[in-house]
Amino acid sequence: MSEKSHIDQVSGVETTGHEWDGIRELNNPLPRWWLWIFYATIVYSIGYMIWFPAIPLLNGNTPGLSGETNRGKLQAELAAVAQEREAITAQISASSLEEIRDNPELQRFAAASGSSLFKVNCSQCHGSGAQGGPGYPNLNDDDWIWGGSLEAIHQTIAHGVRFEEDDDTRFGEMPAFGRDELLERDEMTQTAEFVLKLSGQSHDPAAAEAGQVLFEENCAACHGEAGGGDVEAGAPALNDTLWLYGGAKDQILAQLNQPKHGVMPAWQQRLGEVAVKELAIYVHSLGGGQ
Repeated sequence: MSEKSHIDQVSGVETTGHEWDGIRELNNPLPRWWLWIFYATIVYSIGYMIWFPAIPLLNGNTPGLSGETNRGKLQAELAAVAQEREAITAQISASSLEEIRDNPELQRFAAASGSSLFKVNCSQCHGSGAQGGPGYPNLNDDDWIWGGSLEAIHQTIAHGVRFEEDDDTRFGEMPAFGRDELLERDEMTQTAEFVLKLSGQSHDPAAAEAGQVLFEENCAACHGEAGGGDVEAGAPALNDTLWLYGGAKDQILAQLNQPKHGVMPAWQQRLGEVAVKELAIYVHSLGGGQ
């Protein structure tokens, strides 16, 4: 210990000789093992920068001796997956909907792929579980406006509903009985009472009796005399408890007065034939398909 050395009275440790405002720095060197690890990390980082792309440049970065990047690995993995999918996708393209449904391997693949496509393209309207909502059909039940067979579902998905850009789109329109003065207010009320009767709801019997005649004259051509609907015309059933725009009296009157007409895109133009087949298989597999 030199004559100039100073020992801290509290800790008994020699100080370095540095002093700031009366505060002295204790001379506590880092452990040797810590220093060697620190030096090793420096050496490792230099090796990393040499081996991997790492150092930013004006128009990119150093390529590194390995040339390996996470982006490159991802592209290679995606290419491998696409190659594996190519064979089964070709089978789906060449197979009919019934052949896909009856082939367990194709059915599993198509339903899984269709589920992913549904989440990306359809869930925004029909819900993540295809449960639908006001104005958007539930795809899990047995009520189908345009039919629930595989072919019917495929047709609807492929060409959409009231989608003007597709010549083969589904199209059906309900008259605006109130707005266009086709029925008087009292006549619409009577018709609504009969629709309530068809669906087993509380109603005014006298008004419903008068409404039956109006219904047969104005509505039965599409909805059927018993309110069973017509998938060819896109007319929903009125004799159950499933309603697209609500089954309360005021909601029925609103639809009679100025009906709402939903629109669905034609997905074949956007996604292609294979994707539409996969979506049809998936929707049909939800349990409501006929």
